Amino acid sequence: MSDPLVSGLVIVDKPQGLTSHGVVARVRRMAGTRKVGHAGTLDPMATGVLVVGVNRATRLLGHLMLTEKGYDATIRLGVATTTDDAEGEVTAQTSAAGVAESAVHTALAAFVGRIEQVPTAVSAIKVDGKRAYQRVRDGEEVELKARPVTIHELAVHEFRREGEFLDVDVTVRCSSGTYIRAIARDLGLALGVGGHLTALRRTAVGEFGFDVARTIEQLDDEFVMLPIAEAARRSFAALDLSEEQASSVRVGRRLDLELATATALFAPDGEFLALYEPSSSGAKPVAVFVG
Repeated sequence: MSDPLVSGLVIVDKPQGLTSHGVVARVRRMAGTRKVGHAGTLDPMATGVLVVGVNRATRLLGHLMLTEKGYDATIRLGVATTTDDAEGEVTAQTSAAGVAESAVHTALAAFVGRIEQVPTAVSAIKVDGKRAYQRVRDGEEVELKARPVTIHELAVHEFRREGEFLDVDVTVRCSSGTYIRAIARDLGLALGVGGHLTALRRTAVGEFGFDVARTIEQLDDEFVMLPIAEAARRSFAALDLSEEQASSVRVGRRLDLELATATALFAPDGEFLALYEPSSSGAKPVAVFVG
C-alpha cells in the first residue's frame, strides 16, 4: 500500500474488458486513498495507456486531457453497428469485397488535419443533462453536433480480407476529444459499405506511453507511481523559481514573467508548486498545488 499523502500519476496499461472506473477502483485500493481519478476514458473493449491521478495529482488530470493521444486500431469495413464498435448490434451489412485499398487511403486522407467530427452516439457527452450513451440505452435517438478535432497523423499499416469484410489496421495521432470509433464509422460511410472498430489500443497520452505504463498485475506486485513533480516536468514547460518568486506562487500571486505557454513552476528545492499561464500582465496561476 502506498503512503496516502503522496501525490502522483499511475500510468496503467488497461486490459480489455475492464472499465476505466474499474481501474480507478483498483488503484484506490493499492494507493490507500479515495482521491483517485483518471484522464480520458477508455471503453471496456479498448486497451492501453490510461493516466490515473492520485491525491493532489488529480488536479493535473484536466490539463493533461488537452494533450495529444496516440492509438493503434483495427477498422472492419462491410458492417455498421449501433455503437460504431464490435460491442454494438449490427445495423447494416454490405460487402466490402470490391473496396480497393487505394480507395481506403484516399478516404482516410480526407480525415487528416482539423476537421468537424460528429461524436459517436454512445459517448459520455451530455445531452440536456443526460449522457448520450444512456439515452441510446433507453431507446432514444441521439443526434450529436459536430465538433472540431485535429487528426495529426492517420497511417495505414495492413489490409486483411475476411470474406466480404475488409479489415484495416491504422495508427492515429490526434487531439483530445477525437473519437476513433467515429473515424471507423465515417470511413465506412465514405466508402458506402459501413464500418466499425474491432480493436483499439491507446499507445500514448501526451508524454506518457508504454515506457512508464504498468499492467494491473504488475502494479499489484509493485505499486509504482510517478511523483507529481516528475509528472509535471514531463507534461509541461518547466521553470525553476527563486525563493522570493516561490513565496508569491504559494499564495497564488501573479508573477512578472513572460511565459510562452502553460508552465509548471518549481521551488528552488524542486518542489512542484503550480501551473501558470501567460496573461496581459505577466503570468497568472491556473492551479496552485501547495498551500
